[in-house]
Amino acid sequence: MMTPLTFIQRLFIPMADSAFFSTLSHEGILAVRGSDASKFLQGQLTCNLNYLSEASSSLGARCTPKGRMLSSFRIVSVADGFLLAMASELVEPQLLDLQKYAAFSKSRLIDESAEWVRFGLHDGDAALASLGLDLPGQADSVARTNDLLALRLSDGRAELWAPASQAESLHTQLAAQLAHAPLNQWLLAQVRAGIGQVLGPTRELFIPQMLNLQALGGVSFKKGCYTGQEIVARMQYLGKLKRRLYRLAVDGEQLPAAASELFAPERNGSVGEVVLAAQSDSGFELLAVLLEDAVSDGRIHLGTPQGLPLRLLELPYTLDSDREIQR
Repeated sequence: MMTPLTFIQRLFIPMADSAFFSTLSHEGILAVRGSDASKFLQGQLTCNLNYLSEASSSLGARCTPKGRMLSSFRIVSVADGFLLAMASELVEPQLLDLQKYAAFSKSRLIDESAEWVRFGLHDGDAALASLGLDLPGQADSVARTNDLLALRLSDGRAELWAPASQAESLHTQLAAQLAHAPLNQWLLAQVRAGIGQVLGPTRELFIPQMLNLQALGGVSFKKGCYTGQEIVARMQYLGKLKRRLYRLAVDGEQLPAAASELFAPERNGSVGEVVLAAQSDSGFELLAVLLEDAVSDGRIHLGTPQGLPLRLLELPYTLDSDREIQR
């Protein structure tokens, strides 16, 4: 499904390098609390919870036994468990599914989306400091004060998590120092950072390496067994992955939806799917999972073999399997 963009929406795209904050209304929070929360999740998730601490967070995913991602998220520890931020439409199905496995565990799964507010900050460290949060520059760092959490992302942006009761006051304090930008601007920065994520339409489409999740610290190859681990490890060690994440640009008037198919001339069927897209000042930029040999041809089209042509753009990181398997 394509969503048309209005003229008014086009007027509110701040410059990519300007400081701003956005309300992260597109994601919800799944909380896993209880004395067995760490042990329970360690057998369910691709990331290694032993690496988490008061001062760190992680990307991660939950997979089917065949290694296909049911969700992707950012996870952070709290006093009695963990919070997982993921696409809002995935919170309830993940909660219901995980509850089946938590029946004999001292763990409670709760949809806490309404209990939290989250803001995304671009070049907003001074605003965080004014709230008492001294966030290190290292990716995945976490700073805490009172009930506030600040998390560093891989491209230098930051997230601010807080109890929902503080939403209005925090918005006012941030707005006094930063421009408030629509969610699209935050998603555009995410696309440019090469950080894919699972949305409702792409549930069970990709294995973690197709989204380069292992390059962003979201997959551990030393943690031991978890659901889907055999498939994920095999893809890493045997090098059989034929599809991976790319960044592209396309002109047009309609935002490409997640799971929209991509095509290449003289090939039968689609060669990939859109993962995430956002409006830029000259059209749209997107992340897509594509067949590597189709990319080498350089001719990729949106929607149909005769659809709008896409242009390949650079990702801000490189893949290094030797480094990735050390986690």
